[in-house]
Amino acid sequence: MCIYITLNYLFLTVCLCVHVFFFFSVPTVPQQVSLSPNLETQQLTLSWLGGESTTFDIMILRTELNETVFYETVSVTADKISGQHQWNWTSVEPLECTSLSVQIRSRDGQTTSDWSDTHILPGMDLPSNKDSQMFPQDRVVSVGTNTTFCCIVEEGLGFGSIRYRDLVMNVTRLSRRSYAMTQINQGPSGVTGTNVFCSSDEKTLLNGAVVFVGYPPLPSDLVCETHDLVSAVCQWNRGRDTHLYGKKRKTYYTLNGRYFTHTHTHTFMKWSACSLAQWDGNFTLVARNLLGQYSLTDSSELSLRVRPVAPANLTSVVRAWNATLLWQWKHRGYDSLALICQRTFSGVGLRSVIVLDLRPDEDYSIKVRCGVQQNFWNWGDWSGPLAFRTSIDIPDAPDVWMWIERDNTGRLMWKPLTHRESHGQITGYEVTLWSPDENIQHTETLPQSICTVPINLTHISTTGSSSNKVIATVIAKNAAGVSPPASIVMPLRWTDIDPPAVSRTAYMDGGFPLSWQSDANASCGYVVEWHDASCQQDCAVEWIKVAAENTNISAQSENFQPGVRYTLSLYSCSSEVPQLLQRWEGYMEELVPSSSVPHLSSNQQDSNIKLSWGEIPLVSRRGFLLGYHIYLNNGSQLMLLGKYFKSEVPSLYTLTLVVFSTEEPSPHSMVHIVEEPEWDSSKEALVVIPEEDEDEDETGDEPVDTDEPTSLRYYNQVIDDRPIRPRFPDSSASSASSLDSARTDVTYTGIQTSGNSLGFQLQPQGSSEGQQPQIDVPASCVDGGGGYRPQMQPGSLKPQPTKGASFGGYQPQCSWHLDSPVEAEESGGLAPSLGSPTSVASTQFLLPDSGSKEQPEGKGQGSSSATTWFHNLLSSAKP
Repeated sequence: MCIYITLNYLFLTVCLCVHVFFFFSVPTVPQQVSLSPNLETQQLTLSWLGGESTTFDIMILRTELNETVFYETVSVTADKISGQHQWNWTSVEPLECTSLSVQIRSRDGQTTSDWSDTHILPGMDLPSNKDSQMFPQDRVVSVGTNTTFCCIVEEGLGFGSIRYRDLVMNVTRLSRRSYAMTQINQGPSGVTGTNVFCSSDEKTLLNGAVVFVGYPPLPSDLVCETHDLVSAVCQWNRGRDTHLYGKKRKTYYTLNGRYFTHTHTHTFMKWSACSLAQWDGNFTLVARNLLGQYSLTDSSELSLRVRPVAPANLTSVVRAWNATLLWQWKHRGYDSLALICQRTFSGVGLRSVIVLDLRPDEDYSIKVRCGVQQNFWNWGDWSGPLAFRTSIDIPDAPDVWMWIERDNTGRLMWKPLTHRESHGQITGYEVTLWSPDENIQHTETLPQSICTVPINLTHISTTGSSSNKVIATVIAKNAAGVSPPASIVMPLRWTDIDPPAVSRTAYMDGGFPLSWQSDANASCGYVVEWHDASCQQDCAVEWIKVAAENTNISAQSENFQPGVRYTLSLYSCSSEVPQLLQRWEGYMEELVPSSSVPHLSSNQQDSNIKLSWGEIPLVSRRGFLLGYHIYLNNGSQLMLLGKYFKSEVPSLYTLTLVVFSTEEPSPHSMVHIVEEPEWDSSKEALVVIPEEDEDEDETGDEPVDTDEPTSLRYYNQVIDDRPIRPRFPDSSASSASSLDSARTDVTYTGIQTSGNSLGFQLQPQGSSEGQQPQIDVPASCVDGGGGYRPQMQPGSLKPQPTKGASFGGYQPQCSWHLDSPVEAEESGGLAPSLGSPTSVASTQFLLPDSGSKEQPEGKGQGSSSATTWFHNLLSSAKP
């Protein structure tokens, strides 16, 4: 290169050309390259001599396919002594998977040396290794890491797939025979590790590998204590499961540098323990496995960490109400050690205690454990159980009560003593009756199976005694002696003549809640007694004693049954005869009655039908009766005539019907008892309306019969007028007298008229006299075209004309107002209603007033709907 220099000297310009030569230094080619693989860590160590260079290019290729695996520039400083450069590379794939070629060159800025000679790390896929192989084998890795597996296919076979567990993986071809796949974020393995399989293209298993995925150890809670006051026992929580098992992979521990091949392990509690022969105030635990290690420390003085051993050789001295326990200690140091033992016993060298509050004739099993009284650290181990049975003792006093019948007979009763009250096997009872005025007594011994005795109070009162009471005393006996006496004062005559008013009580929360005012005479408290209210003789009586300061209880019994009425009585307890203070009645659960009303009968009075019935037996009511429903039954449905609360229904009930213009058999009336405690009387009731208050237009221009007394019209205000279907099939025969069955029917079998009068004649259906039910209508009604005269024959529902006989009495007019059920439906009335047929000065049905208008004379007289309606009302025949 030529550089021109201009010199200006003495006004003489001289140009010189100077040739300058630059010399550049070329980096040294790396020499003595060597490769050192670590197959376990998949790390390849490269070493070389590279002169003064500190920067090198490194290139690693898969030899067979000449694919670049790594190509980067790295900085490496030479060792000052040996002058060697060394660098480590970690392979993603196991180093055995395929052969790798390595080259290195030095770099100085942009100047590089030539590449070193190629050095090859041979893989296991060389043609000389013909068998199938898989790598890595038995690798231990941490949870969450990624692991690459490779399969080298046997020479001559084709590759199929690699499966991780049961999952087929995506693979990368590394060489002619080698294939690799990577499982990322691996989860913990099972006890035997995780399996990886390699198969040929013919689905033949070629080879496999196992990987163990787990955690490094993470123990906690190291605590050291002494049991014998000399040695140390340390325990710790092993922490999470490492998922690494087997001799090579499990966790090992050292305590204060001492290696423990065996530790006391509690598998389910995850606790381990080991011992040191001498107490050392400072303790260090190190836990190790193939994935790492963890250390814990603890320190303490021996006197602060004493946990006693279990008491040994327990024995006992047993009595009725207590027992003495004795035991021994296996370490002499305990003789001077202040101990506290459960059940709250304390003392120096404690080795015996008295256990109080036991019960006679009971089996017990007792264990003992102790702790240090001063500087209490922890309770020691429990001893083995010691079983014993306490001695017997005299029984408790029986719980005594009485029951007086109306015939002045009575019973003295007491509750059988329970095992806890008897204190041993009861051998019998002793009952004494004592008259305090005459100082006369009678004693009787009874076996243990008897807990009630009858007492004839009338006999006692007629034996010359002037007293009006007798004192009954009961004592119980067992092998240890007799119980304290239990006494009660019994009256010699029936005293429940004027009982208090009965209140109702509702069962709740397992009993009948009862409360009362405090009574000054109840010096020894109260007695609450209960029994089945329907019982009349030899009743099963239960009772409970109540302390004087209490004025409320819940009467509870396992014997309470649904549908049974119970009478509960409160008596005061004193030195005299118990006094009845209050009485209740109630049901555990109310049920529907089990039978219908008994003795339902009917009585005809002119145009009225009078129904009467008897009381339902108390045992059949199964609840408090609220009232009655009265229905008409036309064979296919039930029609409500009225609903009555029990307090509103007299013993006789009058059903007033107007009889007429029908063809079909009349229905049967029947009475049902219903249970509807929440019925709203404002929605459905019978309203009584005097006839004189009715609309004058209703009777039209017809003459009024002034001989008939004023009667009342009843309108049944029904909100829900849906028909009720009969729940029982009708029988073929009904009785006009009483029927005691699930439903009671009243049959109207005859209708007779005389002149202008209408009346009912009640006859049993199918009577032996062979009378035929018939309907007679005045001749004037037939002649005037206002109606017809049907005659009903047995077995036939078609009326036959007949001539009317003359009878004295009221003569109705022929122009009726008739609203049949069909007409009511057509007019939007309350279907299926009977309507409101009217006659001059007659009474109304117990049915709603449909507000019907006058019909043209003769319209309804031959109507089939009208005749069907009336025939369904009165016929005795069953459909």
